Amino acid sequence: RMLTRTPSVVAQVFLLLSIVLVIAIAVIQINQQQILSPGLKYGIVLDAGSSRTTVYVYEWPAEKENNTGVVSQTFKCNVKGPGISSYESSPGALAKPLDDCLNKVKERIPVHLHKNTSVYLGATAGMRLLRLQNESAANEVLASIHSYFRAQPFEFRGAQIITGPEEGVYGWITANYLMGNFLERNLWRTWVHPYRKETMGALDLGGASTQISFIPEDPEEHFNSTLQVKLYGYNYNVYTHSYQCYGRDEAEKRLLALLLQKSNTSASVDNPCYPQNYNTALTMKYFLGSLCTQSLRPANYYPNQLVNFHGTGDPGLCQEMVSLLFNFTACRDREDCPFNGIHQPKAKGNFVAFSGFYYTINALNLSGHFALHDFNSSMWFFCSQSWAQLQFMLPKFEEIYARSYCFSANFIYYLLVHGYNFNAETWPQIHFQKEVGNSSIAWSLGYMLSLTNMIPAEGKLIQLPLKPSLFAGLLIFLTVTALLCLLFLVYLCIVSHHRKNVPPAEHVFIPE
Repeated sequence: RMLTRTPSVVAQVFLLLSIVLVIAIAVIQINQQQILSPGLKYGIVLDAGSSRTTVYVYEWPAEKENNTGVVSQTFKCNVKGPGISSYESSPGALAKPLDDCLNKVKERIPVHLHKNTSVYLGATAGMRLLRLQNESAANEVLASIHSYFRAQPFEFRGAQIITGPEEGVYGWITANYLMGNFLERNLWRTWVHPYRKETMGALDLGGASTQISFIPEDPEEHFNSTLQVKLYGYNYNVYTHSYQCYGRDEAEKRLLALLLQKSNTSASVDNPCYPQNYNTALTMKYFLGSLCTQSLRPANYYPNQLVNFHGTGDPGLCQEMVSLLFNFTACRDREDCPFNGIHQPKAKGNFVAFSGFYYTINALNLSGHFALHDFNSSMWFFCSQSWAQLQFMLPKFEEIYARSYCFSANFIYYLLVHGYNFNAETWPQIHFQKEVGNSSIAWSLGYMLSLTNMIPAEGKLIQLPLKPSLFAGLLIFLTVTALLCLLFLVYLCIVSHHRKNVPPAEHVFIPE
């Protein structure tokens, strides 16, 4: 009896031990798992503007927030030379200037991630104009970019000409994203949607077009010109309009064309917006070769003929000439139609004005937000300076920009005050800003954010205390041990039960 009891006790101990160990290992494995972030993902956007191309590198955690990556700018590089639309006659020459920036980008992104890093090129108004003027030339420029990127280690997702409204909305997304109007961190350091936070309007001034985008008081009313944007699980109805030929460079070409038209001679044309004593000779092609100035070409248009412009630095006359660039009569005094016959809801709330707006304001020695009166007096003072004085006033002196700041300031005044109907009361709601933190306010980040909606999130990687194979092996071993112990105990029970039921043998004494 002692012999059968010993195996039974041993089996029970092994069974209990196996069950305890299975539970303990499972608990440790579940509770001690470490969640490792799958690391960073990168994206590259080339902002191919009318006057230059800028390369931006963005990064975000590979696990995403509500289908949109929490993206930050890590690198920015200005490609040397003009915008891509200037390469219409020599598309092959695009590669060399791009190389300088792309080589720097390759150093910024870990080599093992190159092939999984997407590159997008978005071309704006310069290419929109070239496509209207010469579609085959525009296609050749894009084809040249395609072949350039096919030789790069990154995943090229195409070069496309984005529309004016897209450019406007992407700029609006960037501005609000950087201002924290879509996401903010709460006390527990997790990203949440801000409670009742107002979005800001966005004002973008490029070389060939300008955009205004904001959420109107009643989005339903302006249904035709509002675009629906979905970000972080929320929908936004954004009014946006892009004015082609109202970019800084194209508007100035129109001014030069008007001045030539009003002058009796091309030998010397007075320009009240150029600084006093500034003289320059420009080819007719430079300002009349554009689609925006086609209707202003004189009958005797010779592309290579030089026109001499002489700066007179006359703020009053400059303002008068700039007003002619806007068609204020097309609206017939309708309040919701500021200029060029375009229907626009009343601008409401705060706005951020970036790119060309910022650079001009900065040249006038202003920044952030300020009164309209301050802007006007700074503009008047700046426009009265001679060319020699300007060289000491500007923090960074480049002739092509320096000569045009007075024009730009007047153009901005007319666009914002007479075009978009900002007044002395609402003007301080415009914040002139170049970047937030280290990220530039430009449509490219909004473009990237919208595109990360299409980039699948990667799941978190789980690091377990035991390797899955070892964990499974231990579980199988302990489970089998427990089952064998259980079967052995059942067997002992049956044997013991069987013995109890067998009657004891009787001793029969047979008499001799």
